[in-house]
Amino acid sequence: MIVDTYLDVPVIKYLDIMQCPEGQISKYFVRLVADGMGMPIFVPVMVARGKNPGSILGITAATHGNELNGIPVVQRLFKELEEEIELLNGIIIGVPVMNVPGYLSMERRFNDGIDLNRIMPGKPDGNMSEVYAHRLTDRIVSQFDYLLDMHTASFGRVNSYYIRANIEDPETYALAQLQNAQIILNSPAKDQTVRGVVQSNGGKAITLEVGDPNKFQRSVIRSGLSGIHNTLIHLGMVDGEYENNSAPPVVCEKSFWIHTDKGGILQVLPNVTDFVQEGERIAIMRNVFGDTIKEYFAPQHGIVIGKSVHPVSQTGSRILHLGIARV
Repeated sequence: MIVDTYLDVPVIKYLDIMQCPEGQISKYFVRLVADGMGMPIFVPVMVARGKNPGSILGITAATHGNELNGIPVVQRLFKELEEEIELLNGIIIGVPVMNVPGYLSMERRFNDGIDLNRIMPGKPDGNMSEVYAHRLTDRIVSQFDYLLDMHTASFGRVNSYYIRANIEDPETYALAQLQNAQIILNSPAKDQTVRGVVQSNGGKAITLEVGDPNKFQRSVIRSGLSGIHNTLIHLGMVDGEYENNSAPPVVCEKSFWIHTDKGGILQVLPNVTDFVQEGERIAIMRNVFGDTIKEYFAPQHGIVIGKSVHPVSQTGSRILHLGIARV
């Protein structure tokens, strides 16, 4: 399996988890593609393999290169696992950075401008992002029984800590409930996402939207880690007691973004997780002279899942992400 080493870490072309040593944590660089200098692009992978059989859980972060909160969640989990690896059942695969070119350029998309989470599982003979997505899927992701895929808001927006999951599937809904999130959104996976690939292979997967882009946020990192520990207990991979929030999450049947129909300087009034009433003023648009040119109102009752925080707004910009709570 090992073809080279880099920074004293083994370099491999394919992650064969059955060759990973039992009862310990292994770290690898998986060589996927090469850049324009012919230099290899490595994806970092950590594998905790227990001595007893069990589920294979994948935990992924930074499929969008500027969505960083998931990285320390993976790192801290594996630090903690070092002390109890002898008690682990099954295998945990952590990928702290999925989109390495996007991460290095501090950009959401791959370096050809494509969103990796919209083209999975890629193509073996496609363009740059498609080949990268195919090899990422084929060499790593295809082995997951379960997936916790960590994301954040995009540039210019902030999120609550919420989960995207198919709540009509009992097992997937149970995974979502374990994450100690503020909101659970009913959102069946699209086929061309990482989550969709795992589900199409018969696995169970949810998306964790852990905060805001381009930063580390201690509170959501801590919450994300507690949810993963709950997942490990639920899957029988470790023993322990569940850690639960004092307040249950708000479960939303659906959601939608509200957009502007004018351009200018936007002020969004409610905060994330605020409930808004139908007809409540939610945003003010001003022109460059500071004059109010439009006010926006909530079209129905709901909870604010995410919102725009970038004041410069062209016509058609996002205002807020409104979740409609399950009755």
